Amino acid sequence: MRKNLVKGILCAAMAAAVLSGCASGNKKNDNVGKVYYLNFKPEVTDVWEEIAKVYKEETGVEVKVVTAAGGNYESTLKSEIAKTDAPTLFQINGPIGYQSWKDYCLDLKDSDFYKALIDQSLAITGDDGGVYGVPFAIEGYGIIYNNAIMKKYFEMDGAVVKSTDEIINFDTLKAVVEDMQSKKDQLGIKGVFASTSLLPGEEWRWQTHTANLPVYQEYKDKNVDDLAEIEFTYGDNFKNIFDLYINNSTTDPKMLGSKGVNDSMAEFALGQAAMVQNGNWAWGQIADVSGNVVKAEDIGILPIYMGLPDEENQGLCSGTENYFCINKQVSEASQKASLDFVYWLINSETGKDYMTNRLGNIAPFTTFGEDEKPTDPLAQLLLASMESDKTNIPWVFTTFPSQTFKDNFGSALLEYAQGTMNWDEVKSVVVEQWKTEKEAAK
Repeated sequence: MRKNLVKGILCAAMAAAVLSGCASGNKKNDNVGKVYYLNFKPEVTDVWEEIAKVYKEETGVEVKVVTAAGGNYESTLKSEIAKTDAPTLFQINGPIGYQSWKDYCLDLKDSDFYKALIDQSLAITGDDGGVYGVPFAIEGYGIIYNNAIMKKYFEMDGAVVKSTDEIINFDTLKAVVEDMQSKKDQLGIKGVFASTSLLPGEEWRWQTHTANLPVYQEYKDKNVDDLAEIEFTYGDNFKNIFDLYINNSTTDPKMLGSKGVNDSMAEFALGQAAMVQNGNWAWGQIADVSGNVVKAEDIGILPIYMGLPDEENQGLCSGTENYFCINKQVSEASQKASLDFVYWLINSETGKDYMTNRLGNIAPFTTFGEDEKPTDPLAQLLLASMESDKTNIPWVFTTFPSQTFKDNFGSALLEYAQGTMNWDEVKSVVVEQWKTEKEAAK
């Protein structure tokens, strides 16, 4: 992530001046517009539905919210956007997503929503200079841990380390995890890691988030920000952490194809696991689980170590794939209604409260003051990481060629976990599918 954005979010109070109106720059239309938002994240469906209800109470405008199933956003959008009642507001995940949906993206350069961005260079732009996607959240992820369980381990005789501060690379992480797994009964857990969710459509934490790190390192080595072909140079490093996850878990590797993200987060929330890979958005999933035993003050997060160069200085993976787009093929009234809605989210007291405290977003807009940052423990830890001198890893997975690539990668990981595919075959799938899908996207 760009340093100027980090400084802009984290330094002294940002201007919170009310920007004039909600004008989109569209022509006036006296017809009543409507808002239909196709939501990307199943884990915050309830929050978006509540937002829609509150918005209607405040403005009289109805907001329809439909949520795509995990891993099926692209296919759902293709289906929904072809309907008469098409989404008026949807998401793309970056430049690759824009290429797929540019025929539907309204130019937002004259909108107050875009003008409120702290760093306007983060927006998705076209060759014509137009602005077609506006980021609405900065997020980050790593290995979340329950410090109450970790402290119990540190107090044991023969503990590999005495503090998580000593876990600064993969070798140390591996030694700690394997020792904890051997003592799981004494620790009162079913496994160190919560289940590695490999149910089809639920593998995004691995084929996207974990894969971000080796691809980032390959880009860095080659001094590029995208590649038509990759060598998956650091594929064995991915294997390091993936093996650690599946072999020191609450669930037998052969059974991971039946596990979803909610299963994984419930295991962590119930104290059955000490660690889980996920992002700052996951606090709501943890806190809302019936029977949750994880206290906010016990939440910690580590970088995803896998043996990459200079990982002792590595921070969390931070960035965004959350870009709002307005459907230019709906009526002008519905375009304006949708722009009014997104501007309400970042400018009204109610909207900002939902963005910050319910959705857990670190919103990159001048309309948010220093006292309007998320207060949940994971968001605070992400902010601290972004502010530190550690090297936060940018989200390069927005350049991954397609959802098909990610789905096939996820399927290969499941076969590997089940013992029906070896690692060299997995690497071949990654390399070949990347090339195929990049070529298909041209």
